[in-house]
Amino acid sequence: MIKNQLSLYVFVSVLFVVGVIFGALMVNALTLEQQQELARDIDQYVQLMNAGIGTGDAASFWERFIFHSKWLIILWLLGITVVGIPGVLALNFLKGALVGFSVGTLINQYAWKGVLFSLVSIAPQNILAVPAMIIASAAAISFSMFVIKNRLLQQKGDLAPQLGSFTSTAMLMLIIFAGAALFEAYLSPSLISWVSPLLLPADPHYDAKMFDFPAG
Repeated sequence: MIKNQLSLYVFVSVLFVVGVIFGALMVNALTLEQQQELARDIDQYVQLMNAGIGTGDAASFWERFIFHSKWLIILWLLGITVVGIPGVLALNFLKGALVGFSVGTLINQYAWKGVLFSLVSIAPQNILAVPAMIIASAAAISFSMFVIKNRLLQQKGDLAPQLGSFTSTAMLMLIIFAGAALFEAYLSPSLISWVSPLLLPADPHYDAKMFDFPAG
């Protein structure tokens, strides 16, 4: 399937990369006040991780799994509606922009240390989530193109096998998204806790109770 749809995978991947570049450039478009506010939020988060607060648990896993599942469900719905191809492409660009903005913000805040922080906080889950999203997106576009070509224009071809293949691909990607959620809930917090002391001042002197954020 990947070999036969190589052009789709390349196109969606390039669109994602363009989104990453766009998101990274957007960091420089923020006002000084917005950058300072982001910097404060990141510092507070790093201090929380350094204090061992917010470590991974089952609730965090389910929160991230549901979040990833929503992306997948939207992609599946856009695929079966046929006219949702632009929406599929927009979601991939948006995902890339979010990743690029996150990485760009960390690098802007911590310079080379921000690269290290990105590798432990953003990269682990996206190693699984991004390919899964690209595969699901290519499958959605492929199914929509099949429907347009073989059902709307030529009125031939059996739709059921194609729908079954698309749905099976989506379910397989759901399993991969579950793996990404596991990384995000259990692996990333441990890595962040390991790296966070490098991002803090030598003697931060803070009270962890100051950073009591509501869940979610």
